[in-house]
Order: sequence, then C-alpha cells, then structure tokens
Amino acid sequence: MRGRLRVYLGAAPGVGKTYAMLSEGRRALARGRDVVVGFVETHGRARTADLLEGMEVIPRATLVHRGTAFTELDVAAVLARAPKVALIDELAHTNVPGSRNAKRWQDVEEILDAGIDVVSTVNIQHLESLNDVVRQITGIPQRETVPDEVVRRADQIELVDMSPEALRRRMAHGNVYAPEKVDAALSNYFRLGNLTALRELALLWVAGKVDEQLDRYRAEHGIAATWEARERVVVALSGGPEGDTLLRRASRIAARTKGADLLAVHVTPSDGLTGGDPAHLVRQRGLVESMGGSYHQVVGDDIPRALLDFARGVNATQLVLGASRRGRFAQLLLRGVGVETTALSGSIDVHLVTHEEARKGRTRPERSRAALTRKRRLIGWTVAAAGMPLLTAALLPLRDAISLPSEILLFLCLVVGVALIGGARPAITTAVGGSLLINWFFTPPVGRFTIAAPENLLALVVFVLVAAAVSAIVDLAARRTREAVRARADAEVLSTLAGHVLRGEAALPSLIERLRETFALDSVTLLERAGEPTPDDRSEPAAWRIVATSGAAPCTSPATADTDVGIGDDLVLAARGRLLDAGDRRVLEAFAAEAAVALRQQRLREEAEQARPLAEVDRMRTALLAAVSHDLRTPLSAAKAAVESLRGHDIDWSPEDRDELLATADESLARLERLVENLLDMSRLQAGVLGLSLQPVALEEVVPRVIDDLGPLWNRVEGDIPVDLPEIAADPALLERVLVNLATNAVRHNPPDLKVSITASRHDDAVEIRVVDRGPGIPSEDHERVFLPFQRLGDRDNGTGVGLGLALSRGLTEAMGGTLVPEETPGGGLTMIIRMPVTSGGDAMTEEDDVPAPHEGGDHTP
Repeated sequence: MRGRLRVYLGAAPGVGKTYAMLSEGRRALARGRDVVVGFVETHGRARTADLLEGMEVIPRATLVHRGTAFTELDVAAVLARAPKVALIDELAHTNVPGSRNAKRWQDVEEILDAGIDVVSTVNIQHLESLNDVVRQITGIPQRETVPDEVVRRADQIELVDMSPEALRRRMAHGNVYAPEKVDAALSNYFRLGNLTALRELALLWVAGKVDEQLDRYRAEHGIAATWEARERVVVALSGGPEGDTLLRRASRIAARTKGADLLAVHVTPSDGLTGGDPAHLVRQRGLVESMGGSYHQVVGDDIPRALLDFARGVNATQLVLGASRRGRFAQLLLRGVGVETTALSGSIDVHLVTHEEARKGRTRPERSRAALTRKRRLIGWTVAAAGMPLLTAALLPLRDAISLPSEILLFLCLVVGVALIGGARPAITTAVGGSLLINWFFTPPVGRFTIAAPENLLALVVFVLVAAAVSAIVDLAARRTREAVRARADAEVLSTLAGHVLRGEAALPSLIERLRETFALDSVTLLERAGEPTPDDRSEPAAWRIVATSGAAPCTSPATADTDVGIGDDLVLAARGRLLDAGDRRVLEAFAAEAAVALRQQRLREEAEQARPLAEVDRMRTALLAAVSHDLRTPLSAAKAAVESLRGHDIDWSPEDRDELLATADESLARLERLVENLLDMSRLQAGVLGLSLQPVALEEVVPRVIDDLGPLWNRVEGDIPVDLPEIAADPALLERVLVNLATNAVRHNPPDLKVSITASRHDDAVEIRVVDRGPGIPSEDHERVFLPFQRLGDRDNGTGVGLGLALSRGLTEAMGGTLVPEETPGGGLTMIIRMPVTSGGDAMTEEDDVPAPHEGGDHTP
C-alpha cells in the first residue's frame, strides 16, 4: 500500500513550515507511531533544532561533486529503516549530480511507493505553474521547482500562514537569517509588497485544493445537486514556443477559477501532418500534465471550428489562445484564428494572450477548408489538366461544323464535371483555362488572344461567370452534403446508443464494441486510474488499469491512444486506430458518458452482491441478539423482584433483609448496565463511530478504580503497579472498561482460593499491562477465537454472559492505539496482555514575538 503524503505549504521562507513539520512528527511519536527524520535543514535556528532532540535522525548520504562534499537525503537508508513516518524537508530541492534521483520530490515518491508516510514542506514560489509569476513579482528566478501535480496529489496540504508584517518582524529579530543578511533580505525579496503577493498566491492555490476535496466529498456521498458550476479552461497549442506561456497563463486562470479543469488541445490537419514543432508539443504535453491538466489532439482543417467543437464537446467555459503570429498586413487581408474563434465562440469566453512570438510569422501555412477529400481534389486537378487539351483536340477537327456557343457549352460541361469531382478551385481554373483555349482556337481571329465580335466577348465572359457560379454551387452542395451525411451518421449513432440504453444493454463490453465498430477503430479501451505516478516516469501522471476493451492491442494509458476522452478524474476512454475529427468528439463524449454509467451500474450490481452476505450477517446478528434475551431478563427480573418485595406491605422486612434486597437490586442493575454498555460499545466499534479522548494516563491511578468497579469481586483481584511507570496515551474511561472486563473474565475462571493479578511493566516505548489468572486456560489454537463476539469458549452454561467481554476489550484497546493478546500463564492459566504506547515528553509549539517559530529558507531563498 502506498504511503500518505502531508505537505506544509508556505508563502515564503521563515513562516514556520519546518517547525510545524517537526511538531507534527513529535505528536506522531506521542501517539506511538514510528517516526524518523529523513532530512531537515534547521538553518541555524535554535528553536527548530531543539525539536530534533530525542528524535531518530537518519544519517545523510555524502556525495562529492567537483571536489566539494555535499550531503543529501539517503533514500536507501530510509527504505532499509522502513519507519511508519519519515520527515523530509524542502520538497523542491535539486539533488547533487550523482544522487539516486535528480529531484527530492522523486526521492519522496520512491519512499511513498514503499508504503512509508511522508511529511514534507514546500514554498509557493517553487510550484511549476507559478514560476514565471514569482519571477515577475520578485525579479528573482526560482531555479528549483516541483510539478503542481505532485503537491496536489498530497493526501493533506496544510497552509502555514503568517502576515507579511509579522514575517518581517521575525526577520528583523534575527529569527530567520543571520544578522548580516537581514538588511539585504528586507530590502529585496522580503519587501512588504512581495510578501503580500506571494501570500495571495498561496491562499488562492490552497483554495483550489480545498475545492478538489469538496468535489471528492460530493462524489463519495452521491450529492447530485449543483452547488456551483465547474469551470473548464481549454488552451490551444499551435506547436510553437509560445505554448509554454499560454499554458502557464491558462493554469493561473484555472487556479483562480475555483480549481477549474485545465485541458490543452492541438489541432492536426486531416492530411496527417502535425503542425508546429513536435519537440515543442512533446515538452508542452509534459508541462500541462505537471500542472494537473490533460493533453488532447484533434483533427480539423478549419482550426477555429475544430477548437470550438472540442471546447463544446468537453463543456469548456473558457478558451485561451495566443495572439496572432501573422503581421498586420496579413491580418487586414484575412481574419486570423483568434478573431475567427472569438466571432464563433458564443457563450465560451475567449482569452487572447500576447507573447514574445506574436507577429513573427505563422508556424504553418493556412490549410484548405475544402469540403472534399484530398484524394478527390487531386483527381479533380488531374481531370482539369487532362480534360482541357483533350477536349480542345477533339473539337479542332469540328471547328467549322460546330458553332461557338456549342463549343462553350461543351467546355461548360467539362467545368461542371471537374467541379463535381474536385470542387471549386480546379473548376474555376478549368473555366479560366477553357476561356483562353476557346479564345485562341475557336474565336475569330483564330490563333490570337483578341476577339473581333462583341457578342463573342460577351459569350466568353458569361461562360467564365457561369462556370465560376456553377463551381461555387457544386462546392457548396458538396459541403452541405458532407455535413448532412455527418449529421445523419451522428444521429444514427446516437439513436443506436439510445436504443442500447432503452433495451437495458448496459454491459460494458457490448458498448465498447459498438463504439469500435462505429468509428472503425483498431481498439477502444476504458481506463481507470489505478495508482500514483512513479518517480522514474513522469510522462504519465498516474498508473492505469483496463476496465473494459474491444479489439486488438488495447491502450494501456492515455498516452498510447490516438484519441482519448476524460470522464471525471479517474476514467478515460482511449481509442486507437486513427485520429478522430473534432466534430466526432461530441458523439465520443456521449459514448464515454454511457460507458461511465454502465461501469457504475456494473459496480452497483457487484456491491449489491457483496451486500447480500452482509445482510445475512446482519440477520444472524439479530438472531444472536434475540438469543441473549435470557441474559438481559435475568438481572432485570432479579432487580424487579427485589424492588417489588421492598414495596410490598404484606411482609415486614428486617433491616438486614432490606439491605440484602437492595444489594440484590443494585448488583442486578449494575450487571444489566454493563451488559447494555457492552452491546452499545460493540455496535459503535463495528460502525466506526466510537468517540475517543486520548490523554496521558497514570496506571497507578486507574487500577485502584478498576478494583473498586468490580463490586463484590473486588477482594478476588490484586494490583501491583510500579510507581515509576511512565504515563500512557489512552482514554481513561475506556481503559478502565477494558480492565474491568478482563478482570471479571479472569475471576470467573480463576480458582476461588487464588487472586487474579494485575501487573504492569515498561518495554521499549510501550507499557504492558498483564491480567493473570490461574484457571484452566485455553489451547493456543483457540487464542484468537476467544475474541469473537457472541461466543462463550470454555463456558459450561449460558448464564455467564453473552460472550462480548473479550471482543469488546480488544476493540476498545485497538481503538486507543494499543494491542490485546492472550498468553499462557506459566504453571497454568491465561494471561491477557495489553500493550499501550508511552506518551512523548515533547514540548508544545510556543510563540516568540507573537509569531510562530520558523522553518526554511536555505539554498531555496534568494
């Protein structure tokens, strides 16, 4: 099982992150957890160094680089030690060349994969998405960064906050840097405006993380009502170097818009050639994934429409585009992608972001927007090039027999044929070329580009105009026909999908197979996030597992797919075989949504199957509770009989008799109270709602109360608790309940002439409490069975209780962080051993000059 990551996030060095981390480590030690210090930088701060006293520190690894010795986190030593919790400072630190990993966050990932919990620290200026913002604010570049996704995946993020004024006071008092560095720091990096801006960045970033936790809560509790619309920001990448700027700007927009989703999309032309520089796209894909976003690629010759089709397909609310790379003169002649997209965007907000590459020229030429395929256009050009000379050669022998209008009509037929095959451009070219051929070969004077008769000039002009109009109409008709065919195909697919749902065919394999057949794909795979990213491969943000697939060679991750559609945070529909057009994404989104519904239905059925045995267990529990009615009625009947006897007037009871009846009622009601409390506590334990109040407890004070609570059995138990035992961390009331149950059970099986013994001793970081009886004991193979509820192993009758005492005792002990195990008593009998952690002697966090104690700075701080 992967370990849990807790990150203390600060706006600037010196706010107290390392102090908070070490304080948490000491609290974990007090709770009995195995905690080690993997790497901590105190930076000479005395109060931070004081917290290290008494804590186990893993020795650092020493590396020599360019003749100088450096110390780094020893990952191998931490893994070999295998603690429960490791404290590792400065998550964004860059390791010395020759280290096990290049970055410390990669060290942390490796330790987490080994099942070790990690507590770490990081400053807001080291997050990748904010790197350029911090440089703009402070004027100082941050060379050490950590991907946002690494921090966002943390199980818990705690903001260590401090006002800028308080942090500057701490600086002035020498609590952060040495005195000789204070003046320079206060006048540069730690200016009031810088600290205020960094603090705002930290608050906004953490607010986004809180929204993610809220979304997770809503999903886990099945809350379908809308609390607030979710924003999705799409950034368009052209394949140029300006993509880095656009991604960072889009990431900030997403972070400031209630933690919106970030999606990057690149439009590839239908000819299969990727626009822009592939190296830029590969780098930008890694960048967007490190920011917690996703990368997509769609096919489309009409870039604005392809972008908007994709944005609408994913329900985006904002679209980020780079300013046009075309010059001013080119923009006057033809509207650019940004202007065209803005005009067609509708309800989607479009952000045009300036960048250093603006007006430096296009990354690729404008692509044709023809409705016909590239193959048909090539055929059209071939027919035009071959048809004009062939038609001219065929008409030359008939020049005297056929009139000029007939020759024009034949060339017009050729133009219409070319338009039908190849579209407008080859047809218009044919019209112009045909007019020149008619003028040269068939219009008097022949052999010259002159026209003697005005009606011949009019005929040629009309021919060109008619040919151009016919070509445009044919091209428009072809475009509309293609759109109609696509719409019809989409309607048929959606109709099939609707029928699939109405007929109840919700099986995932059937749905995935239909999708593969519809789009003629090689394979379609539904992937689910199965784990966290590995430190050796940051190209993928997480590991994936196949939920359902159809076809050969299924995709193993979104990166191996030609087209992928995200469904929530953990599901992706991945298709392989060819890139799909941007317009197909709407249909693909419908299939993806239905696949998610089918998966939920499948898992609900599985949960229902799993719940059926639980229902059987519940019915069995009800039957068992009904079976213990005797144990409830016996003390109740005895108490009722005693009270009724006392209230009766027909018998004059003596004082001794009245005392005996009252004692009987009191003992019966006490027994009934213990039984009801045991039943209720067992129910709370099984439901996980038992309230605890852990605090330091002295055993020499608890054991006498336990003996008093035994009532008539008090003289059959003796306690021997050393006075020098340390305090343990426990809930006093629950610990007393456990000991009473164990002592009562021990007395029941102990010989009458011997006393049950309660002793305690210290072992390492724990105290062992032993409840020893000299009874018959139980076989070692039955040691665990005695802790099962509703059984009376070794009892000879049903009047000795419902069999809850030991089960409840173990449950309460483990809830307090301890253990309860049986052991054979030397010489015969049974010893119950409770092991509880010793409380830590660590000091609580104090304040100095009204400011929390410090943490970091070091080589991360300018």
